[in-house]
Amino acid sequence: MPVSTRRAQAPRAGADFWTYWTGQTISTFGSSFTTVILPLLVFHLTRSSLDLAFTVAAAVLPYLLFGLVIGAGVDRTDRKRLMVLTDVARAVVVASIPLMAATGHLTIWWIYGVAFLSATLSIGFDAANFAAIPSLVDADALVRANGRIQASYSVARAVGPLAAGLLIALAPPAHLLLLDAASFLVSAGSFVLVHTRFNAARPSSQAVTAGIGRDVAEGLQYVVRHPVVRSIALLLLLVNFVLPTVGAQLVYFAKGTLAATDRQVGFLSAAAGAGTVLFALAAQRLATRWSLGRLALSGLALEGLATVMVALAHAYWAALALWALRGGADVLFVIGTYSLTQRLAPNELLGRVITFIRVLTWSTAAVGVVLGGLAIARLHSAVPVYVAIGLIVCTAALVFTHTPLGHAERYPTDKSTLPTVPASDL
Repeated sequence: MPVSTRRAQAPRAGADFWTYWTGQTISTFGSSFTTVILPLLVFHLTRSSLDLAFTVAAAVLPYLLFGLVIGAGVDRTDRKRLMVLTDVARAVVVASIPLMAATGHLTIWWIYGVAFLSATLSIGFDAANFAAIPSLVDADALVRANGRIQASYSVARAVGPLAAGLLIALAPPAHLLLLDAASFLVSAGSFVLVHTRFNAARPSSQAVTAGIGRDVAEGLQYVVRHPVVRSIALLLLLVNFVLPTVGAQLVYFAKGTLAATDRQVGFLSAAAGAGTVLFALAAQRLATRWSLGRLALSGLALEGLATVMVALAHAYWAALALWALRGGADVLFVIGTYSLTQRLAPNELLGRVITFIRVLTWSTAAVGVVLGGLAIARLHSAVPVYVAIGLIVCTAALVFTHTPLGHAERYPTDKSTLPTVPASDL
């Protein structure tokens, strides 16, 4: 489908967009409870940095095992229906943790299993979700839409951990996960109310009968051949090797270095959400002055610097402010790379492209997070590991300013063909 036709069919942030936005914001609010509670449950069960790392690895592994096939499948199915079904399934999976805790049978292995199953279900949902946004807004409104989405998600991620920190004193932590399960059901209901299709067009009979292997090859070929998308994938390959350790070990760092309580750990997560709200709302204005590539790389460099400063700030309140800065910087990186990919990739490939990027780049995350956990266990401190990670991320951001991602504005946004490499890059 020509780009001009696809744009004409995409409404400008109408009722369907706001229905979608409301459902996903509520779902993000619920999931923010799990973000705080799950590491606390693991820490209280084992008090081990390795078990915290293994929980993250269990959530990454499904991408390596099933990501390519699921990503291809998303682009050949009804994306909206898929999102409804996966939301319902995730509600059941998450609700199993409070059930097992109430019966006294919750173990670290059960938590690993929930992390694995939830991540497997999320592969298809996230791919469809990423592809849905260009169907709900005009192409020129993508940065604004992504900024609004990230801002609302950030509010939810700020309020959720704050509420979790307060509710921990009133209810067993595991029981709070029922709020996440309920939010998935609200999300599923919101998709039922959306009228816009999340697929650019119904799959032709030839596309339906074609082998899924061809779909996988087509998506991979696009990621590898497109200069900007390839640069994003290469950068994420490195970034995802080191950065997940920072989030995975937040509980260990906060309790070991900052002597934080469970409630204060929740406040740290809330601070990150508050920071992302401010930066996400500023993203549209920044995008009018900077290219999306520069926006993404500047955010990444600032995130690396903030990570170093967090590690060196041994006072809790200083770390709280710096963690907020780090969260805001991260959202600029996310908005920049997401908006670029959504602009460049054809709608019929969006599900595959985002999933394949994650498959290619998260392959390093499972290894990196385990090595990070091992390093922290050996050093008995997260501080030197955080400092090293921050410096690596800053360096990577500077290096990639000299790649196609650093000057993505030179590449056309016509999705019908792959762009040619500018002469200055040859």
